[in-house]
Amino acid sequence: MRSTFTTRDGSIWLPEYLTAIDGKTCIGCGRCFKVCSREVMHLHGVDDAGEILGACDGEDDDFDGELNRMIMVVDHAGRCIGCGACARVCPKNCQTHVAADQVAA
Repeated sequence: MRSTFTTRDGSIWLPEYLTAIDGKTCIGCGRCFKVCSREVMHLHGVDDAGEILGACDGEDDDFDGELNRMIMVVDHAGRCIGCGACARVCPKNCQTHVAADQVAA
């Protein structure tokens, strides 16, 4: 697998793929989701005990009154192209990215 690439100006670029989001730090602001063109992550509801209730469908879903807060969850990691846009907009720095040369083929 090729792990480094060349940009149009000839500089070397190494993709860094999103692999996880820390649910304890994430505030569910949605900034990363808005800049991601690949739908790698989605908002999920969390209850008072910190258990993930499921994906939020965009409607006023309160999971039968169990919803405490929302967080982003990486649910399609294979779609990530390693552009890093999500990391640049995250106000809490709660994402884990892995360089392409460190990802098992």
